[in-house]
Amino acid sequence: MTTVGPQHFDWSLRDGVGVVTLTGAERKNPLTFASYAELRDTFRALRDDDGVRAIVIVGSEGNFCSGGDVRDIIGPLTEMDMGGLLRFTRMTGDLVKAIRACPQPVIAAIDGVCVGAGAAIATACDMRLGTPGARVAFLFTRVGLAGCDMGVCALLPRVIGQGRAAELLFTGRAMAADEGERWGFFNRLVEPAALLDDARTLAESLAAGPSFAHAMTKTMLDQEWAMSVETAIEAEAQAQAICMQTRDFERAYRAFLARERPTFEGD
Repeated sequence: MTTVGPQHFDWSLRDGVGVVTLTGAERKNPLTFASYAELRDTFRALRDDDGVRAIVIVGSEGNFCSGGDVRDIIGPLTEMDMGGLLRFTRMTGDLVKAIRACPQPVIAAIDGVCVGAGAAIATACDMRLGTPGARVAFLFTRVGLAGCDMGVCALLPRVIGQGRAAELLFTGRAMAADEGERWGFFNRLVEPAALLDDARTLAESLAAGPSFAHAMTKTMLDQEWAMSVETAIEAEAQAQAICMQTRDFERAYRAFLARERPTFEGD
C-alpha cells in the first residue's frame, strides 16, 4: 500500500476513498511547479495501491483550481529556454497521463473557479460533479497560448463534442454550470454544501464495487477511442472473459443464489 503524505495539497483516505484537496484558497487553489510534480507522482503511485479504490479531487473553500500560479509559474516561464519550457509542458501532461492511467475511478468535485490547468485536470477525470456556481474555462488563448494543453484537444471533444470544445478552446470563455451539465461535462449539479458528500457517496459506491472490473472498464473507455468498432468488440470480449475468471464474478454469482448483496474484494 502506498503511503501518501503530500506537502503541496491535502490528502485523506477513508473506506477505500482517497480525497485530494487542492489548497491555496487565497488564490483560488493555484498549481505550482511543486504541486504539479507532487500530484503527478501521487497518481503514479496510486496505480499500484490496492487500498485506494476510488479518488475524489476537490478544491478548498469554494473554488476548484485557478490553474498555473501567475507568480510561481507564468513569470518564470517567460524566462525559460525551449528545453526548460518543454520539460514543464511534458510534466503537466504527465499529470494527466497519470490520472488516466491509474485504475481507480477519479471524480472531480467542482465549485467556483475551475480554469486553465484546473479545467484540464477536471476534464481528465472520469466523472465530474459541479455546483450551480461552477465556472469552467480553458483560458490558454487569453494569455497568448494555444488551446491545446495537457491533452484537452483530445479529451474535451470526447466529453462535450468537437464543435463545443472548439468554441471553448478558441475563445477561452467560461462554460456556465447549467451549460456544462447540458453539454455532458458535468454528470450532475448539486448544491455547494452537498458537493463533497455527494462526490464521496459516489466514490464509496464505486469503491464497494469490483475494483478489478472497474479498472478494466476505465482501460477500455480510454483505449477504444483508437479502435474500430470491430476491434473494440473483440477487445471487450477478451476483457470480459478475463473478468469472468475473477473471484469477484464468482462471489456475485453465489450472492445472487443466496439472495444476498455481493461483497467484492477486487480479485
